[in-house]
Amino acid sequence: MKILVCISHVPDTTSKINFSDNDTKFDANGVNFVINPNDEFGLTRAMWFKEKQGASVHVINVGGPQTEPTLRKALAIGADEAIRIDTPAVDGFSVALQLAQVAKDGDYDLIIGGRESIDYNGGMVPGMLAKMIGANFVNTCISLEIEGASVTAIREIDGGKETLQTSLPLVIGGQKGLVEESDLRIPNMRGIMQARSKPLHVKPGVEQSPRSQATTYEKPAPRGAVKLLDNVDELIDLLHNEAKVI
Repeated sequence: MKILVCISHVPDTTSKINFSDNDTKFDANGVNFVINPNDEFGLTRAMWFKEKQGASVHVINVGGPQTEPTLRKALAIGADEAIRIDTPAVDGFSVALQLAQVAKDGDYDLIIGGRESIDYNGGMVPGMLAKMIGANFVNTCISLEIEGASVTAIREIDGGKETLQTSLPLVIGGQKGLVEESDLRIPNMRGIMQARSKPLHVKPGVEQSPRSQATTYEKPAPRGAVKLLDNVDELIDLLHNEAKVI
């Protein structure tokens, strides 16, 4: 089985976020970047298929040279090869289009992406990618078992879970639950050393026009001052007349 894991290069949630050029561009100065958490769950599941079923695992990212440390981390975790598509990740459609070209050429059985990335939270790429390459698709996937070409997947839905039977080739949008958080892997020294010699291929992007463009960014409003109350009647009055939640 041949697996492609899509890796987003995203800011660590502990980083302080700022914008530049009149709030039209994200300022990456001083920001620590990591593997998108939803993608990390998918990568860990792919490593299970590698170890238990002999699958080969490739990781891929759309972006400039600054994303390569994140790909190298994925290689240190155990992926066999990495691919960087050398073009900016402009929007969800453009990312899906770039990934689709590599997916078609690579003839992958399973493509694992995160349900969404934690930077833009678009949640569009896995579904569009599946459509572009004509593969089956399961989103919000929290369990995945594969026997031959047959697949049993469980996905999270409103109020519960849904079990699906499908087949390869398949694209999933994975999330927390695909593996346990305790199963996530930290690269060890051996893995880091091996990652240096593993192939990282750089491919040119496909020419295309973005379907959307970010015009401005805005931080959430700061939290207001805390009010300390000493009686229930005053609390009810504020909730009703000021907060207007009751």
